[in-house]
Amino acid sequence: MAVKTTQFDEANLQTLSRTGTNLRREVTRSEMQDLEIIASAGASFRPGDIPPPPDGGLEAWTQVAMGWIVIFATWGYVNSFGSFQAHYTSTLPQTPFQISWIGSIQVWFTFFGSAFSGRLLDAGFWIPTFLVGSALQLIGIFTMSLSTSYWHLMITQGVVTGIGGGIIFAPSLALVATYFEKRRGIAIGLVTTGNSLGGTVYPLVVRTLLPAIGMPWTSRVLGFINLAGFALVAVFMRPRLPPRHTGPIIDWTAFKDTLYVCYVSGLFFFVWSVYYTFYYLASFGQEEVGMSFADSSLLTTIINAVGLPTRVLIPFLADRIGPLNTIAPAGICVAIVAYTWLAVHDVAGVYVFSIFYGIASGAFQSLMPTGVASITTRLDTIGTRMGMCFSLISFAGLSGPPIGGLLQSQSLVGAHVWAALASSLAAVLLILARVLKVGWVVKTRC
Repeated sequence: MAVKTTQFDEANLQTLSRTGTNLRREVTRSEMQDLEIIASAGASFRPGDIPPPPDGGLEAWTQVAMGWIVIFATWGYVNSFGSFQAHYTSTLPQTPFQISWIGSIQVWFTFFGSAFSGRLLDAGFWIPTFLVGSALQLIGIFTMSLSTSYWHLMITQGVVTGIGGGIIFAPSLALVATYFEKRRGIAIGLVTTGNSLGGTVYPLVVRTLLPAIGMPWTSRVLGFINLAGFALVAVFMRPRLPPRHTGPIIDWTAFKDTLYVCYVSGLFFFVWSVYYTFYYLASFGQEEVGMSFADSSLLTTIINAVGLPTRVLIPFLADRIGPLNTIAPAGICVAIVAYTWLAVHDVAGVYVFSIFYGIASGAFQSLMPTGVASITTRLDTIGTRMGMCFSLISFAGLSGPPIGGLLQSQSLVGAHVWAALASSLAAVLLILARVLKVGWVVKTRC
């Protein structure tokens, strides 16, 4: 299925030139599609209302830095739950399956809340949206320090923290995307490195402070880290586009777009398996390989840290050959590495697996929002469609770790096969999305 485009006539070209867009007379088919996307993106505004994306400059890169802080404090914190899972397994009477629901609820609310918050960005409510979301996330973290039971943690770490993160993360990504066109891939890729670095830093903080000062003050330290970052974001992060006061929270036309549905379905099956792997790897190291808590917590740090280089480098490649041309091979790599978990039986093996899985999954995750932006034909609906995407895949984050944990309680091999098969299906769907956009042509940007 090809991307819906508008026809380029003389009037359109004159409009684009008035907004500062330089067009070449001779362009390839792929480049023409990109230009048509830019044209349709501005179609809902009167000529002269907004300039084209600056694609650089101090203001644009400042938004990248602020977006990075948001992702660091939200998804970096979420991705560190593997360390908490290992700690709770050894200190709470609940089973690993029950404990994993804390992390799953947190992921679900973080993803699902973006459906509504993305539309709030489009409507011009970035500042109140950010203030409410960041306040909720901080309340969840600080009250987590007072939690003494499983259900306390479910509410504070799972529900409240998750809702707060869900309110702010999707709008921040969409806001950054509106500042870039040609460099959008690298801009979003740099923002998503906050995911890996946060997933590296938070487990190290937990691993270092938990034995020394206990859970309450460890939680407070995490809260103060986020508070400092959110203060900077509140001051410097600002939207570029004028408000779009019309339009529903949900763009129902997206469900008629086969390309969008196929792409989001691929992300669903990836998320379904990846959070099971991230959350259970540390406890796998403890229970199956015989690692200590400190060493098994290091696995959570490793699997996040090794993804940092790919989150920087892969978006450069995506800007050259296209997001879909890049994310589909990344999905294949994730699936291949997922199958190798079946062969891990010792400490060396689990370290090697965590390294390669972190590299592959980091590359994939860095392209998820860029892919949504690339298949969205109107810039003023990026917030809505990106929020819809993340809310849909929230159900994968909600169900994946508990399903994997339940399967693992019956058969460890069965759980690992399930995770690998889900990753394989994700890769197949993303290949199909690429075919729907440009067909079977190999040498074309998409």
